[in-house]
Amino acid sequence: MSKYELLYRQLLHEGTLEEANFFDPGMPEDTDLLAVHTPDYVQALKALSIDKAMIRRIGFPLSEKLVEREHLITQGTIMGAQKALETGIALNIAGGTHHAFTDRGEAFCLFNDQAVAARALQKRGLVKKVLIVDLDVHQGNGTAQIFAEDESVFTFSMHGEKNYPFQKEKSDLDIELPDGTADTAYLSILKRTLPELLEKVQPDFVFYLSGVDIVATDKLGRLGCSPEGCAQRDRFVLETIGNLKIPLQVSMGGGYSPHIKTIIDAHANTYRIAQELFG
Repeated sequence: MSKYELLYRQLLHEGTLEEANFFDPGMPEDTDLLAVHTPDYVQALKALSIDKAMIRRIGFPLSEKLVEREHLITQGTIMGAQKALETGIALNIAGGTHHAFTDRGEAFCLFNDQAVAARALQKRGLVKKVLIVDLDVHQGNGTAQIFAEDESVFTFSMHGEKNYPFQKEKSDLDIELPDGTADTAYLSILKRTLPELLEKVQPDFVFYLSGVDIVATDKLGRLGCSPEGCAQRDRFVLETIGNLKIPLQVSMGGGYSPHIKTIIDAHANTYRIAQELFG
């Protein structure tokens, strides 16, 4: 998608980031993918042999380039999570592929990048308890399914009640918002929920999915937040977690407003705030 390249260029152009702030992740190890996804599914993606029904659910024509891209996104989140243990925060300019299940892809998601990274940190003995904060407008149904029986990863999804997916999975905490929920109500719920959740879960590490499809102009969203409200959301999440000194990895997630400038500016706000708070 063009937004990732445009976001990268915008961040450099405005001076929020420099080239030295970016890294090329390379490809993930199979063992990391297989800690979350089934061998049959991983192999079928590599061989470009998944069935037509699954390709329709994914929504992209299957190609070697697409599979390579999804590998890179996932490794970017793994490496970012490892970097966050040193620096306090790291952001993936893509990622947030939270509709990928253990054995299938769905809705533009092939591998679940934050789920794979969470397992990678645990497998390496770097963290024990993980909290995933998913504030994309769509429920993180794949993430919920992956960790449904796992008490070491707490999944929290706050999303549009009537948005896709229409048959939702059960996260550890789901907050379903009615159509048109705007800044005041949205931020009030978040500010009441997140601090209590951090106190309850006591995570060693937090993954944050910062989808900007909560804005009222989004073509695939049904909420009513403003770009300013979306930025306030990011500031609250980053500041709250940063003040507790909990390492944080952020993946961008969705954003589908009609004007690309709206999408880029909303995603760039996440980086601007992170640079201000952590830079």
